[in-house]
Amino acid sequence: MRILGIETSCDETGVAIYDTDAWLLANQLYSQVKLHADYGGVVPELASRDHVRKTVPLIQAALKEADLSASDIDGVAYTAGPGLVGALLVGATVGRALAFAWGVPAIPVHHMEGHLLAPMLEDNPPEFPFVALLVSGGHTQLISVTGIGEYRLLGESVDDAAGEAFDKTAKLLGLDYPGGPLLSKLAQRGDASRFTFPRPMTDRQGLDFSFSGLKTFTANTIRANGNDDQTRADIARAFEDAVVDTLAIKCRRALDETGFKRLVMAGGVSTNRTLRARLTEIMAKRGGAVFYARPEFCTDNGAMIAYTGSVRLLHNQSQELGVSVRPRWPLAELPAV
Repeated sequence: MRILGIETSCDETGVAIYDTDAWLLANQLYSQVKLHADYGGVVPELASRDHVRKTVPLIQAALKEADLSASDIDGVAYTAGPGLVGALLVGATVGRALAFAWGVPAIPVHHMEGHLLAPMLEDNPPEFPFVALLVSGGHTQLISVTGIGEYRLLGESVDDAAGEAFDKTAKLLGLDYPGGPLLSKLAQRGDASRFTFPRPMTDRQGLDFSFSGLKTFTANTIRANGNDDQTRADIARAFEDAVVDTLAIKCRRALDETGFKRLVMAGGVSTNRTLRARLTEIMAKRGGAVFYARPEFCTDNGAMIAYTGSVRLLHNQSQELGVSVRPRWPLAELPAV
C-alpha cells in the first residue's frame, strides 16, 4: 500500500510517499526559513500563501522521484492539526481534493502523532510501551505510549515550548532566525562554569515544564554582563545546559512513574546533540534505551505524515468527503487502533 503524505502545519511544505512493503519511496521538503527570517518568526499569512505555491509542485516532484503515477497511490494523508489554521487548510484542501479525484481514502493526521511515530521509520524502531518526549518549537510534552492511539499526557509546558525558548533566547543574543541551532553551536564555545541558570519547575513535584522565566533570566544576565563574544557563548552554554537538564530531570521522573524502559524523543529540538547525548547516558545507566529519528525526520516533514497515515488506513481509519482542520487538537483524543 502506497500513501502520499502532505505536511503544511507551519513553515515547511513536506510531501512524501510511503510504501508499507518497500519503505519510503520519495521525500520532498521545502523550508520557508528565508521567507520569515526578516520578521524574526513565522508570519501565518505568508506561510499559507507559500504552501499554496509549493504543495502541488512538490507532489509532482515526489511522484517523479518514486517513478509513480496517480493510479499507483492507495491513500492520501495530510496534516489536519495542530498548527496554523491557514497553513493546515492548504494541505487539507489539496489532500482531500486529490483523494476524491483519485478515488482513494483521505486520512487526516495529527501532527504530533506524526512526530511521535517518526522513529518508526528507522531500522531499529522502538517497541511499545515507551515514554515519548515531544519537544519542538510549539510543543513540549511527555506522553505515556502503550500503543498507536493509546496516549496519556504526563506533562507539558505551561508557557513557552522548549524550541520557542531557544529561538527567543537566540534573538536576545543577536542570532539570526531560526536561532535554536545557532544558539547550540555558539554554546559549544561557552564556559560551563561561568554562569548557573535555574532549572525551572524541577524543585517541585510534577512533570510540567516552564521556560518563559528562563528566557527572562537570560535577558537579565545579558544586561548585567555585557554582550561580548565570549560572554554570549557562556550565556548560550548556561541556557542550553539549563534546558537540557530540565528535560532530563522530567524524563527520569516520567520513566519512574511509568516503569517503562524505553524513551522516545521526537520533534525539532530532538536534533540537539547535547540533549541526545544526555538522554542516551541516562537510559544506559537505567538499563534502557532511547530512540529518535534521523535529523531530517525530526523537523516537520511529509514522511512522518505518510507513515502515520498508512498506520491509520491499515486500521480502516479515514475521512469522508469534507475538509476539516483542528488548530488545537489534544493528542489524547486520538482513537486507538
